[in-house]
Formats: sequence, structure tokens, C-alpha cells
Amino acid sequence: MLGISLVVWGLGIGSLLSDPTPANPDLGVAPIRTLSKQWQPLFDQKLTQWELWMGAAYDADMDKSTGGKVRSKGQPYGLNNDPKHVFHVEMVLGEPVVYITGEVYGGLTTLSSFSNYHLRLQVKWGQLRWPPKERAHRDSGLLFHCTGPHGAAGSSFHCWKRSLEFQIEDTNCADLFFLQGTHADVPVKADPNDPRHMQYDPAGELVNFKQKGKEGRVKHLPGSYESPMGEWTTLELYTLGRTAVFVVNGHVLQVLRNTAVELPHDPTLYPLTAGQIQLQSEGAEVYYRRAEIQGITEYPAEILEQAKFKPSDYALPR
Repeated sequence: MLGISLVVWGLGIGSLLSDPTPANPDLGVAPIRTLSKQWQPLFDQKLTQWELWMGAAYDADMDKSTGGKVRSKGQPYGLNNDPKHVFHVEMVLGEPVVYITGEVYGGLTTLSSFSNYHLRLQVKWGQLRWPPKERAHRDSGLLFHCTGPHGAAGSSFHCWKRSLEFQIEDTNCADLFFLQGTHADVPVKADPNDPRHMQYDPAGELVNFKQKGKEGRVKHLPGSYESPMGEWTTLELYTLGRTAVFVVNGHVLQVLRNTAVELPHDPTLYPLTAGQIQLQSEGAEVYYRRAEIQGITEYPAEILEQAKFKPSDYALPR
């Protein structure tokens, strides 16, 4: 495994910190793939650029006996072991479509890490939903800047990596979640309809959020931006230095600054600028297609305008 210090600090991204940059440990980062400015597809019929991690199966008795605090007592199925065929590829009109049943929590994970990129893909929902979310909103997620071991996050299911999450959930697409010690600064305002959480607001107060208690989620810009049920929604993720932008059907719905990670037993905030990409199985039937990625050195003008960025907020050192 390559530490981020071997690759990222060579770009000078550490100078984006307002405080002196801490010595960066080996965060458990997969090799970082160099990206060109040309679009590169990530899906093919055999998913040759990905690996699969399957978490533990849901246990209804354990869920009931612990009041929902523990929902699995088994071991994760593990790496590239998918006995229930939760993930597979369907070829539709000559193009690969990733089909996820959602029955067992898990993640499809890129073999490479990426930094400074524009990722886009399309998603649509199926009909199936599984316990313990058979009555909840249909749920999946795009995890990025994934580091460390498989299964470090996801409660008793041990199903995902330490990461930041671009939430993919019907009616809540582009909410932000923090998995296993990740942090970011987000401009927010109070949500008048949900006092438990803050809501992204480009003119709001810049607040540091992390994966602890009610601070573990930031709701997206108010409004409805997803395509109707059964139709494809286009998602875009931009990351540049220690910033990230979530886009749904062309609308900027979440903006992150100063992305960082806090390791177990180490309260230091380390810069987080690279990592793997992971697509979640989380209790709902879902389809993904047309995943592609390209390298970037700046944000497009239309993204800057919507995100209310100043050059000093995102620019990489020359």
C-alpha cells in the first residue's frame, strides 16, 4: 500500500491547510492512478477495475434482542465472496449496467485510488427492498476517499471502508455522511424541519462536521433534483485538493472543504485528498451505468458559480 505522503504531498496540497501540516501517516491508501483529462470508463462486462467486499448478513433475532443496536452476529462474507449474487453486470444494448440487489450490505470498490477528479455516473432504483430497510427510503451510496481496511465501517455488518459518502437515497440524494472518522467543513444553516441535522447552504456558516452523534450527516441543498422513480439520475462528484462538490442532474447540492481524517486512537486531523471509490449495497435494488472519470486541475465555471467558491478556496498550488 502507498501512503498518501508518497503521492499527495508532491502536489503541494498540504499548503491548503490553515494550520501547520501534520506529519502524514500511511492511511492505507491503494495505489493512486494517474488520470488524464480524457474520460475513462470504469465499468466493463467483468468489472476488471473493481473488487467486491460483502459484509455480514442481517440477523432479525439479534436486531430484536438488542433493540436495533446490533443487527448481525455473523462474520462478513469477505473479499470477492458473493454467494447471494448481490452484485452482477447486465449488458443492456451493448453497455454494462451494474445491478445490485441490496440483500446484503457490501461495497463494489475500485482497485485504484484517485485524487483531483471529476466522476460521473447514472443511477436508478429497482423495486426490491430488504430487511432491515424494507420500509425505509431506497438507499445506496457513493463512498469516496476510501482508505484503510475493508469492513472498518458499517456497524455490526462490517461492510464499508473509512470514507466520505455522497448519499444516494430516494428523496435524499447528495446528503453527506462521514464514515469511521472522516471530517469536512461545510457551509450550513439549521434545517427548520429537522433540528437533528444541519443543511447545506452556500451562504451559511462554515462548520466542521465529523462522524460522531448528530454531526454525522449534513443534508443537501433544499429542493427536489432527482429524476422520477424508474428513470436515470445523473450524479457527478468533483474532488480537488481538500475540496469536493456533489452534483445531481446538473445542480450543486453539497460543497465540502478541508476534508480530513481522524485515525483510531489518534485525534490528529490528517488531510484527506485521495482514496478508492466504493458503491454500496444497502438494502435496496439499484442499477448503475456509465461510470467514467477524468482528471481535473480546476473546477468548471458553472460549478464555481453554484458553489460560491473563491479561487483561494480550491486552487491547487502551481
